Amino acid sequence: MQDTRARDVLRGGSVRALVLVAVLSLCMLPAVRRLGFRALSMASQAYNPGTHSAAFITCPNHTVALELARGIVQRKLAACVNIVPAIKSVYEWQGKIEEDDEVLLMVKTRSSMVSSLAEFVRSNHPYEVAEVISLPIEQGNPPYLKWIGDMVQEEPAASTSD
Repeated sequence: MQDTRARDVLRGGSVRALVLVAVLSLCMLPAVRRLGFRALSMASQAYNPGTHSAAFITCPNHTVALELARGIVQRKLAACVNIVPAIKSVYEWQGKIEEDDEVLLMVKTRSSMVSSLAEFVRSNHPYEVAEVISLPIEQGNPPYLKWIGDMVQEEPAASTSD
């Protein structure tokens, strides 16, 4: 039943629904089980809303998506990247309405790393204008949010010289 709802949500194309499906169905529960975390009270873990973000990147095919996802995780730009197959994108490009089959990457990272993530994607993506957008994560499962923070370190502050 959960798979049917997820497919229906994905067909609808709602970004909020995609985030919800990603967090609940595609990454959070399996990752929490794999890492062996026990259920914790929301009050027992402090999380500063917006510290982490969910970023979205569209890719022309699974091969490109997998290469980008691996590179993102290997470089510690994100803790987890979900590859969502078979999305249909409709958009205007150079004065024409286009329809393309694409693959969606859903990336969980620190908000401070989104600029570095976008830079990596621009350097390694085949599109002339690659989509990299992010939404702040306001709340979630405390052990999962802690795991993101443990896997992705803060972007070093730029040094200033006098």
